[in-house]
Amino acid sequence: MTGPLREREDAHALLTAEAERARAGGGRLVLLRGATGTGRSAVLEAAAAHATHLGLRVLRARCSPDDIALPFSSVLHLLGSVPEFADVGPGDDDRGSAARLWRLLRSYADESPLMVAVDDVHLADEASRRWFVEAARHIDRLPVLLVATERSQYDIDPRPAGLTHALSPSVVRTHTLAPLTDNASADLVRAAFPTASDRWTADCVRAGAGSPLLLHALLDDLDGAPPPTAVPRTCAALYPGSYPAAVSWWLDSAGPATAEVARTLAALEQAERTEQTERAAQAERAASAERAGDAERAGGSERAGGSVARNAVPVPLSLPAPDSGSNRNSNANSNPNSNPGSYSYRDTDTVTEAAQEALPAAEVATDALAALVADASGADPTRVSGWFAAMTRLGVLRPDRAGRPRYAHPLLRDAVLGGWSTARRQDAHRAVAQAMLRRGDHLDAVARQLLGSAPAGLPWALRVLRDAATVAARDARPGDAVRYLRRALQEPLPDDLRQRLLTELGSLEYASADTPAGIPRLAEALDLPAEPRDQVRTAIALGTALVGRGEVRTAVEVLRRLEGRLAGHPDLARALQTASALLSDQDQTVRREAYRWLTDTAERSPELVGASGQALLVRYAATAGDLPAQEAMRRLRTLLTEPADPLAEPFLLGTAAAVAQWADELDEAERLVERGLAGQHPSLLHPMEQALLDTRWDIAAARGAYGTLLAALPEAGRARRTGGSPVNADAHTLLALVETGRTAQARRLADTFDLRDTPDSWELNRFLYARGVLRHTEGDVAGALHDFLECGRRQSARAVHSPVVTPWRTAAAECRLALGNPQEALALATEELRLARVWNTPRTTGRALRVLGRATRGRRGLELGAEAVAVLRDSPAEAELVASLLAHGRQLTAAGERGRGRDHLREGAERAERLGSVRLLTYAEQALRTAGGRRTTPAHTGSGSLTGSERRIAELAADGRTNTEIADLLQVARRTVETHLTSAYRKLGIRRRGELRGVLDD
Repeated sequence: MTGPLREREDAHALLTAEAERARAGGGRLVLLRGATGTGRSAVLEAAAAHATHLGLRVLRARCSPDDIALPFSSVLHLLGSVPEFADVGPGDDDRGSAARLWRLLRSYADESPLMVAVDDVHLADEASRRWFVEAARHIDRLPVLLVATERSQYDIDPRPAGLTHALSPSVVRTHTLAPLTDNASADLVRAAFPTASDRWTADCVRAGAGSPLLLHALLDDLDGAPPPTAVPRTCAALYPGSYPAAVSWWLDSAGPATAEVARTLAALEQAERTEQTERAAQAERAASAERAGDAERAGGSERAGGSVARNAVPVPLSLPAPDSGSNRNSNANSNPNSNPGSYSYRDTDTVTEAAQEALPAAEVATDALAALVADASGADPTRVSGWFAAMTRLGVLRPDRAGRPRYAHPLLRDAVLGGWSTARRQDAHRAVAQAMLRRGDHLDAVARQLLGSAPAGLPWALRVLRDAATVAARDARPGDAVRYLRRALQEPLPDDLRQRLLTELGSLEYASADTPAGIPRLAEALDLPAEPRDQVRTAIALGTALVGRGEVRTAVEVLRRLEGRLAGHPDLARALQTASALLSDQDQTVRREAYRWLTDTAERSPELVGASGQALLVRYAATAGDLPAQEAMRRLRTLLTEPADPLAEPFLLGTAAAVAQWADELDEAERLVERGLAGQHPSLLHPMEQALLDTRWDIAAARGAYGTLLAALPEAGRARRTGGSPVNADAHTLLALVETGRTAQARRLADTFDLRDTPDSWELNRFLYARGVLRHTEGDVAGALHDFLECGRRQSARAVHSPVVTPWRTAAAECRLALGNPQEALALATEELRLARVWNTPRTTGRALRVLGRATRGRRGLELGAEAVAVLRDSPAEAELVASLLAHGRQLTAAGERGRGRDHLREGAERAERLGSVRLLTYAEQALRTAGGRRTTPAHTGSGSLTGSERRIAELAADGRTNTEIADLLQVARRTVETHLTSAYRKLGIRRRGELRGVLDD
């Protein structure tokens, strides 16, 4: 596809004027210079056509490197067949030959004015070039216009001097052809495709890179696929392939050194673009999941797998239900610096502070990139910088947001890389990676280049990939870690190292929801020879993954088989026993068997169980209703002081954290959670990691931090088990939505799950309870009762009787009362109070007293209600206290003590508002209206709205203490300090720590 010449009017005017001058008898040399593809030949052809129109005789020659061996080859092509030169060869008399050729040219000029058109004069043989120079010096009085085109482009290898370097400016007119502007390129595109959109046109313009050659070639290839078909990103989609052929010709014209630099830059850029595309795809998947309202999120740091049963700290029910309604590379690899110990990583490009201050950021970025490409390709960095500048001016490269030169279009980049084989590309990626490593580039950048390289058995490459995988896993980028480990496993590895990498890879693949790939990897790792400790890590990871897929018995059998081979390693065997017991929580039958064995072993030989096993037995006794909280914590604190094997310690910490949360020791529980999570290996699947994360959710729920629960939802998701079973996060989210008045959203979440075929698990029981709360709030009391009783049936089958886990009895009792069955309600509440007094914490006891008071009624009921309020006054169970205040307020009002009743209701309303419980606040306001009172205006903002904990922490922060210092002083977790400060800032209407003192003093 050809088109009119664009933006060449100046050249045309110059040549027209010089042609007229030649007709008048005055000759001149006109040199048309320009980069490859700027249209020198097209301008020359247009000038020749115009000269013919003016009556000039046109003599043409196109120089070629193939004719360099023959002296005067270009001149002979120009002047035609001359018999007397048939025998001219190297070493003949050049001076005499030149004179004879000059006489021939003059004879042509005597016949008529001439235009001598020489294309690509830079490719002429040396004798011809000297002849053209001499001719230029003598044609000023002849009717001869000599027009030559010359490639003038900055290359990596410096080119020889041009044709006119020895000529006086008076005998030559030089004109340089500039690249096409974007507007001219767009006109060409629209001329070929009149219906093209602005975006499609702009895409073509960038791919054309200001070169008429490339743009016309692209339009030829797109002729069969006009808009709205997208402009391709790869040359494979082009036909017949004029565009990649043109790019290849451009690179060949530039020489091998320039082509090497161009392709190295393309390989570097391609690796970066691929990474950006993959991350963008991950972000889009995460956004799609969030838009769909799914709790599962891509790229999260949390793992799928089994975890232990813990107290949901459920939202209290309201009382009545509401109304219904290359070689160089080889040399680099042999460099002594290839030793892994001789390299270091850094987070930014190597630029001194002085250079950063002296140079603009874009120039610094460009120089750093030039140094990298030069190092990888073996070129001169100064020449590479110059080439970047030249190509940017031509339009081949365009600066990105950081100012670094990048190919103007992905299609151009792909065409540049098309001249390399796969092996050569891989060599380039390895060379770039090693150059990056030498200068201390960011670890991820080096590893990304290695992803495109071939395995070579280089120690530094393996180290980079492993380190990059560790960093990516630590930074919650499992997708990146998986890619690095897959590439690392392609290297030649000993069995023990392959076993460890396979364990990490399988764990990360499972964590990133690639369950089908993760489990076979872990199984393969378990079959490889390795140290016993590594085998235990692999077995625990595999067991965790199998439980996540619902194969609890298989998981336990895997651990027990390995345990049988560890007779000489009692500590490792105990770790496997603890893991088996923990993982068995997901199946009530396997759980009974596991704890029966654990209990019997502890009675016969306590030393065989270990501290972590003893902790699990404490937890088991607590859930069975056989142990008070104080005694449970005493035992666990003793166990925590004992030395623990690193493999067993996570089980001890996680179990202690769960029991501490049940015991309302929330700060201690939080410290244990953070300590346990800090000890988790970022690349290894472990059941206690999810257990600790679940406990973190439980702690937030126990504090009534509904906003925290809902705000943390995007980061809290994890891969679901087969069949889409609900997890602990779903139950807490459902309860938080109900409590904050978002029942419609809660209903949508609840309807996500079909629980009829859901496999048994403690998380299913947790979700049944939460759905019961939702149904009760919606007015479906019978449906709520069904969920609570089903939850209780399943919990009892697991020997979980204590209300520390799920207080289903009091929830069911409130449903019985609403349905008019007070005797059944009384029995349920009485039994829960009995079990609550065994555990003996304010939360469980106060809740049971409240519901029993409602079921008992009369004077005794009032006493129980008052006792519930008194018990909960100093507990962290703010939601339970609100519910008890409201229930007792209703009792007092019904008993005729309206004043005291309204006081309780008002206090409950104010506390509900501070807590953020829309549901309880709505109920309180309804109860106040029924009691003939109204709520006093609460302090929504200002220092008066702060809770005691918020004020205490805010005052310490105002005194200049750091969050860490406050946490140490108050013996709370740093996260607790941050949560309270965030809430205080919101209530006080400030954004900075320095503003605290002023608003607290108001």
